[in-house]
Amino acid sequence: MKMAVLARWLLLLAAAGLVSGLPPVRWSQLSPDEPEVQGLVALAEREYNSASGQEDVYRALRVSDLRRQLVSGMKYDFTIFLGRTLCKKGDENDLDKCGLHISASLMEIQCKFSMLVVPWVNETKVLETKCSQEGLQKRSDESSSEASMTGEDAMLETLSLFKDFVNTYNKKYKDDEEALMRLQIFSQNLLKAKEIQEKDQGTAEYGVTKFSDLTEEEFRTLYLNPLLSSQPTRPMKMAVMPTDPSPAQWDWREHGAVTEVKNQGMCGSCWAFSVTGNIEGQWFLKKGSLVSLSEQELVDCDGVDKACGGGLPSNAYEAIEKLGGLESEQDYSYLGHKERCSFSTTKVSAYINSSVEIPKDETQIAAWLAEKGPISIALNAFAMQFYRKGISHPFRIFCNPWMIDHAVLLVGYGDRNGKPFWAIKNSWGKDWGEEGYYYLYRGTGACGMNTMCSSAVID
Repeated sequence: MKMAVLARWLLLLAAAGLVSGLPPVRWSQLSPDEPEVQGLVALAEREYNSASGQEDVYRALRVSDLRRQLVSGMKYDFTIFLGRTLCKKGDENDLDKCGLHISASLMEIQCKFSMLVVPWVNETKVLETKCSQEGLQKRSDESSSEASMTGEDAMLETLSLFKDFVNTYNKKYKDDEEALMRLQIFSQNLLKAKEIQEKDQGTAEYGVTKFSDLTEEEFRTLYLNPLLSSQPTRPMKMAVMPTDPSPAQWDWREHGAVTEVKNQGMCGSCWAFSVTGNIEGQWFLKKGSLVSLSEQELVDCDGVDKACGGGLPSNAYEAIEKLGGLESEQDYSYLGHKERCSFSTTKVSAYINSSVEIPKDETQIAAWLAEKGPISIALNAFAMQFYRKGISHPFRIFCNPWMIDHAVLLVGYGDRNGKPFWAIKNSWGKDWGEEGYYYLYRGTGACGMNTMCSSAVID
């Protein structure tokens, strides 16, 4: 390659305002005894034997000039000396057991290899091969040139996507090391999103989102709610179900019962947003006014739930009843972390009288929603980290309904080109999904969306 890949990485990172400059690209020397060298030597043997055009099999006699460089992974340069064995192609399954020919040390082949190891995607590429035989040289140069070009093109495409991502979401990293680490995670997440895309049964598009530089563990810790599947819910009475059939489609956004999409930030307070969204809808239907209610009040004053550490809607309803109601978002604004409770009964904007559980049958859920208002639900957020738009329909095995970890608000349902869906208001801001909304396949209990449905009751 004409230019070190690391330099290309850092040039783009610098252009995005992420790094202060270009550190020197350094090579480090390696001993042939290092464990990582064994795999490289084995690959070099296979590459030579497949490209040599000779009937005889060759194996490594020794390795020299080993060096390693950090680029888009780890780049290795080394020289390997190969000797002719008594084995023929086709019977070299255990190359170490192939005895050396009497002329092995006198007619050894010298090859220089350049390889790239990308451990976070478990991939090793041969970038360049130069051996002493003319025929092999020509074939190796052609193949390595093609591999090198393909590898560089893929890396540059990833870097371009990363630069756009950084600019779009105004990402800032503390130093060059963190920027490179986030780039590696971003690259790995592109592969994850592609795999989810290939296995989705719906019309959803997965790809780069504002969470694309987070590991799965970071994402779960910062934005999801493990208590939903690990803590028992408070018992609630069962809702009285409507007797009239539900309309073919319904959307409470079109009827004034849903406030703007909010953003919980890096706090596992989704349970609070799900509950306030439900109460906002219930208050609108009972009292005629749509008021944005305070999630921060629940984060601060709900003594049973765990604030940013997660919580249960059933507990939140009870806490609101005991407190005497909810203040408005304007009076008790959201901070995204727990503070001392400062709730005042003189500022209550909405109250509730009780809460109910809604059955798991999706036909009944639709009927209740169309007649009674938006519903607090919980689901498995398996596909949501990389969701961009469309109707999401992961295979059940990937989106286990018993592993729910995110509370949201069900606001409507309908059909897009023959695909039935639920319209779900999320709490990750308008710059996620379809203007802050998630569309999930309807009719199969996808991702456990029907396992924890509830609503406040206002008399």
